[in-house]
Amino acid sequence: MNLGSARAVVTGGASGLGLAVARCIVDAGGQVTLLDIQKEAGYAAAAALGSPAAFTRCDVTDEAAVEAAVRSAAERMSGLTLAVSCAGIATPGKLLGRHGPLSADLFRRVLTINVVGTFNLGRVAADLMQHNEPETGGERGVIVHTASVAAYEGQIGQVAYSASKAAVVGMVLPMARELARFGIRVMAIAPGVFMTPMLAGLPQDAQDSLGTQVPFPPRLGRPDEFAGLVAAIYGNAMLNGETIRLDGAIRMQPK
Repeated sequence: MNLGSARAVVTGGASGLGLAVARCIVDAGGQVTLLDIQKEAGYAAAAALGSPAAFTRCDVTDEAAVEAAVRSAAERMSGLTLAVSCAGIATPGKLLGRHGPLSADLFRRVLTINVVGTFNLGRVAADLMQHNEPETGGERGVIVHTASVAAYEGQIGQVAYSASKAAVVGMVLPMARELARFGIRVMAIAPGVFMTPMLAGLPQDAQDSLGTQVPFPPRLGRPDEFAGLVAAIYGNAMLNGETIRLDGAIRMQPK
C-alpha cells in the first residue's frame, strides 16, 4: 500500500510518536486525523500539518466517542486505510510501595487506557476497512498498535505498564488471523527508550544515561524513526501478525 494515498487516524496524535506518524503520512501525501485528549496541542498540531490533517478531541477509553470520531474522520477523508494507536500512559508504581500495595484503581486505569483504548480504535477501524475496495493483492487496510519492550522486560515499578503492553502484543496475532479474510493486516511496534514528551522532561544527564544503555546506536530513539517503521509496515504486505522491536538491541535491566 502506498503511504501517499493513505487515509489515517492516529490516537495520541497531538505529540510524541503519534505526531511523528501523522507528519510522516502528510509528508508522503496522505491524509490524517489526529485523535487526542490534548485539545490545544491537537488543534495546533493539525494546523501546523496543514489541510491534509484534522484534529478531533477524543478519549480512547470512551467507546462511543472513539466510534464517532473515527467514523467522522473516515467521512472527512473519504475512507480509512490506516489506524495507528499511540495513545497511552506509563504511570509507575511498585506492587508493594512506600504507602502499601499498588492500588487496583491505578492498575485498572493503565490497562483501560493502554489496552481498551487500543482495542477501541482497532474494532472501529476494522469495521470501516472491511468495506474498502481492495487494492492490488487484496489489501484493504492496516492497523498498527504501539507496544513496548516493557512487554518483555518489565522493570521494577512497571507491573501495570508491562501488563498492559503485553496485552497489546497479545492482541496482534488473533486480530491478524481474524481480519485476514478482509485483507486487513495487524502489526505492533515495541519501542525501546524513545525521546517522547515524558522523557523530554527529564534532566539532560538522565536522558544521556538512558541513551548510553542502548547498544547501538547509543542514544534515545527519535519519533521519526518510529514513524518510519509505521511507513515500512504500511508498504510491505508480508508484515502481518507480528510485533517488531524498535530498540537498538536494548534489553531492560530490573531497574
